[in-house]
Amino acid sequence: MPRYKITIEYDGRPYNGWQVQTDKPSVQEEIARAASFFCGHHVDVVGAGRTDSGVHATAQVAHIDFEKEYEAFSVMQGINYYLFNPPEDAVIMPEKVVPENLIAVLSAERVSDEFHARFTATKRRYLYRIINRRPRLGLEAGKAWHVIEPLNVELMREAAKHLIGHHDFSSFRDTQCQSKSPEKTLEQLDITRYGNEVHIATSARSFLHHQVRIMTGTLALVGKGRWQPNDVKKALAAKTRSAAGLTAPPDGLYLTGVDF
Repeated sequence: MPRYKITIEYDGRPYNGWQVQTDKPSVQEEIARAASFFCGHHVDVVGAGRTDSGVHATAQVAHIDFEKEYEAFSVMQGINYYLFNPPEDAVIMPEKVVPENLIAVLSAERVSDEFHARFTATKRRYLYRIINRRPRLGLEAGKAWHVIEPLNVELMREAAKHLIGHHDFSSFRDTQCQSKSPEKTLEQLDITRYGNEVHIATSARSFLHHQVRIMTGTLALVGKGRWQPNDVKKALAAKTRSAAGLTAPPDGLYLTGVDF
């Protein structure tokens, strides 16, 4: 069966995350439904990462197997069309209906059967956006974390150095994380200020559940002056979730790319 790699962007607010849910809308199911309408048969959509409810993506990657060959452009156009124009006789559970799909397929590409969106990925890249100002968010509400207290980016950078490399990240994973091992290799953790925005860019082959959000929440404690940079090192060494900071909200998290 011909396999196609698709790159997707989405606003995660209307969806209960990437993965298909029994009674709630998900990004994966919306794309699978649209792709099935396009090709006329059921398809499965395999994603490179399972983003949580409310998390966004600018370059999520997935693959789909069709029963016949299509022009890559037609795959992109067809899925996008049916995301917004399902057939009139389509049966969709009321609890899974969203007011408007906020998903777009940016590109499609014919790939070999050896390509697998999840298992052949070598790096996943995330961006966390913080808007650091007193006034509440208007246009950016739901798309960034609003932090009122001034953040010292220099101290946050110093603290971030303790997290780079191969570590046991038990302190930085959700208690419900199902990963077999808490050990991960963090390749990048860059913190940059652009006016009143603070961006935290990070990359690794894979992440633990909520790892990026917990790292962000912990670094914010340093930025606010409540923790010292060395406290992050101590939290990492403790290897228990209670030692690290809060889990930052999903609003500011974006999956920005997957390398293969």
